[in-house]
Amino acid sequence: MIQRRTLLKSTAAAAALGVPTLGLAQQSVTLKFHTFMSPMSAVWNTMHKPWMDKVEKESGGRIKFEAYPAMQLGGTPVQLYDQARDGVVDVVWTLPGNTAGRFPRIEVFELPFMLNNAEATSKAYWEYVQTVAVDEFKDTHPIALHVHGPGMFHTKAKQIKTPDDLKGLKMRGPTRQVTKLLQAVGATPVGMPLPQIPDALSKGTIDGCVIPWEVVPAVKVHELTKFHTEFPAGHTGLYTTTFVMTMNKAKYESLAPDLKKVIDNNSGLATSGWLGKQQQASDIPGRKPAVERGNTIYTLSNAEAQEFVKRSSEVDNEWVADMNKRGFDGKKLLQSAKDLIAKHGK
Repeated sequence: MIQRRTLLKSTAAAAALGVPTLGLAQQSVTLKFHTFMSPMSAVWNTMHKPWMDKVEKESGGRIKFEAYPAMQLGGTPVQLYDQARDGVVDVVWTLPGNTAGRFPRIEVFELPFMLNNAEATSKAYWEYVQTVAVDEFKDTHPIALHVHGPGMFHTKAKQIKTPDDLKGLKMRGPTRQVTKLLQAVGATPVGMPLPQIPDALSKGTIDGCVIPWEVVPAVKVHELTKFHTEFPAGHTGLYTTTFVMTMNKAKYESLAPDLKKVIDNNSGLATSGWLGKQQQASDIPGRKPAVERGNTIYTLSNAEAQEFVKRSSEVDNEWVADMNKRGFDGKKLLQSAKDLIAKHGK
């Protein structure tokens, strides 16, 4: 109490003398960073921690983070975006697709065979939101928008070489567009957040899943499945998932101008591209445990890959029709995303 009175008196005295009190109030700030990713995951160790370290260093230690992986502050992955919106936490990293249909225009990047590489597609995703979907994340202050490397099939008991091989298999998908893709190519789709995969595979709730290589070790998919199916090098990826790193609006606005600048310098197009690049780079070490375990890894030929492209083409048409019903020009949005991916992929 005595300390509080002293601080109040000091602040009042400073105000009386015409000394700005902003510096006194905001000498430093501690931000709570919350996500569902495991502290053992490549995402946490090669993306989240380095980003926080960089912000702390560039702020001269005036921004500090309390870091909470694996939903340590409570709630479920589905609730993360609202935790940032409501100020329960300050910064989150999550999948917009955890809440089906809430962020409809950005789902374009999750459509089948859109991805060329994660860095270019992440930059395209950031620019797309700034130009044609800026209100999609209006309830928070977006820091970065990015995607992962190419998603692929991982199965317990059956090698996937054709869409027909998926018939009758219960396959986990991360978002509604990916579950539509799985249905289109013959699987029985099961939507669920990433942390539920190990238990679902162990209990037989699912027969396999689609995830990129980088996250395989974190959810022990190399131990719980025996077969993996990749798409050929140079081919567009089966799918990717969109991510958002975003901040509570009021917390961002409350920062001192120089601290806002530190956040701004670690946000936007370049940061989005960097996150995508880092995530895809982790595909190589993520693949290694499956190889060491002796699992069967099959790479589709271009002709085999085209069968999946052909079977999944209707998913694009359904998304365009859905956008049109919502009052957007679906065809124009799809073309915009494709053009931006091509632009940043040059």
